[in-house]
Amino acid sequence: MEFLTGKSLQRRTFVHGMGATVALPFLDAMVPSGLRGLRGLAAAGDRTRLVTIEMVHGDAGCNELGAKLNLWAPAATGSKFDLAPTSMVSLDKYRDYLTIISNTDVRNAEPTAPKEIGGDHFRSSAVYLTQAHPRQTEGSDIRAGVSLDQIYAKRFGQDTPIPSMQLCIEPVDQAGGCAYGYACVYTDSISWASPTEPLPIIRDPRVAFEKLFGVGGSPRERAQRRATRRSILDWVAGEMTSLKNTLGPEDKARLDSYLTDIREVERRIERTEARNSAGEIRELPGAPAGVPDAFADHVQMMFDLQALAFAADTTRVFSFKMGRDGSARTFPESGTDKPFHPASHHGGREGNVKDFHKINKYHTGMLPYFLDKLKNIQEGDSNMLDKTMILYGSPMADSNLHNHRRCPLIVIGHANGQLGGNQHIKAADGTPMANAMLTMMHKLGMNDINTFGDSTAPMTIGSHVSN
Repeated sequence: MEFLTGKSLQRRTFVHGMGATVALPFLDAMVPSGLRGLRGLAAAGDRTRLVTIEMVHGDAGCNELGAKLNLWAPAATGSKFDLAPTSMVSLDKYRDYLTIISNTDVRNAEPTAPKEIGGDHFRSSAVYLTQAHPRQTEGSDIRAGVSLDQIYAKRFGQDTPIPSMQLCIEPVDQAGGCAYGYACVYTDSISWASPTEPLPIIRDPRVAFEKLFGVGGSPRERAQRRATRRSILDWVAGEMTSLKNTLGPEDKARLDSYLTDIREVERRIERTEARNSAGEIRELPGAPAGVPDAFADHVQMMFDLQALAFAADTTRVFSFKMGRDGSARTFPESGTDKPFHPASHHGGREGNVKDFHKINKYHTGMLPYFLDKLKNIQEGDSNMLDKTMILYGSPMADSNLHNHRRCPLIVIGHANGQLGGNQHIKAADGTPMANAMLTMMHKLGMNDINTFGDSTAPMTIGSHVSN
């Protein structure tokens, strides 16, 4: 094993074992001694963490009836909005971090030729973060655009061990055609490194865990380590003990909490694999052993991995695809057992719209778990949620009509002071969602970018003023 630092404890410090690499969270010991205790001191090389989340099929609040009932966008704009009727009711305790951007359109997800009509579900995901209209093809000549997350990763993620990671919940199959003349990769990917290069996406928490904590180890070493049934922390225990002996009480406690979180995620993955390999019939037949059958368990595990990665600055950029167009998955915990995609085709009937709303509310209700995790990570004189931008939205609005007008979009986090929170901004009719995306790019420090997709102008969104 090898413990690597420079002459002083660096922000990016790793402890290595066989097929295992554990990066350290931000510690006071990483701040030069003469600067410790100064208010406003940020972590060295501080950059906003970015999470882009897509939930497919739009929202019940995007059809005519749902809009009247305020099932997505609140009735009031500004800071006096009421979230109680909306799918975002679970976010009320985080309203100070919440920016709602309603009434924007994703017109590049609409058909531009008669032969594209009907293919909305099979091109929408490729539009979400690129705001570019995909080329209709089932062959290898795919084309969309460069996604927002990858533009940011290329600018500000190259000095991290992993520039970006792409995660998903539903199964993906990036080979061949799906329907209406579109390659499956369009509906399977939201991250595009170039207009012709969609990035691979990880569904199995074990694979994501190994990528985050197996950096520098060979596949053989990682396999050998797993075969011992020992935790990755066992392989670095000696070096961790030596390191702790040099730290102050607060740093020791912070490091212990971080290591406990790693071990807990590792145990949950191991328990999931053991249960799913026991030979019993699974709810998700064919899914990797590391994938929990329960939707909430899977989502939470993926959020845990993202929080750990941000704490250690292993990567600053995640894209997270929480659904797949056309999915017939059911979510009994939501209060309805209707399958997802059929429920989205509610016919505008009030009872059906409200059933779909239950699913939307359940999905959005996954977010506070992640927000709690981020807020509990202390870095410098603030928490990780203060330093993060989370985009959550859909490139579809009223899925019943395959409509892309007035799509749902929210942004959570203060993005290192760039977002004020507690604001509902209703865009003028016909405003492209690309305008909001362009604004977020500016908030992320990419002010030299003047256009994105079909944008017409950036939006005015207030910044955070700390007390």
